[in-house]
Amino acid sequence: MKTFNKILFSLAVACSAGSFSSVTFAEMDGGRVAYSPSDAIDLVAGKTKIALDALMGGTEPDKVAALINDALAASKEVNANDKIDRERSRANNKLKAARNFLKNNSPQEAEQQLHEAYKGYLSLKELL
Repeated sequence: MKTFNKILFSLAVACSAGSFSSVTFAEMDGGRVAYSPSDAIDLVAGKTKIALDALMGGTEPDKVAALINDALAASKEVNANDKIDRERSRANNKLKAARNFLKNNSPQEAEQQLHEAYKGYLSLKELL
């Protein structure tokens, strides 16, 4: 009977731990949208292209920097594997460099960095 009680108690503890586990109830928040890696890459590349087009169109540097910040924030959605994360980080560094060049009134260098970042994001699709 003691063995049966131990088994029954262990089973009850295991079931209760599984039923209240946060992994068991894991789901997306109501206000958050989950993207597939391919869609997230397209989103970030699109935002980078918008920033690049704005810079080439003569938009104020502060507005272009805000567009770059949007692209950097969207890049957090790219989650696939370590290799893609490293390349995403390199493209993010290009975006940050472009933002710094804009702060230092160097739009040509910022444009070059945005081109490289855009190409870097597009190359992520090849790694999927």
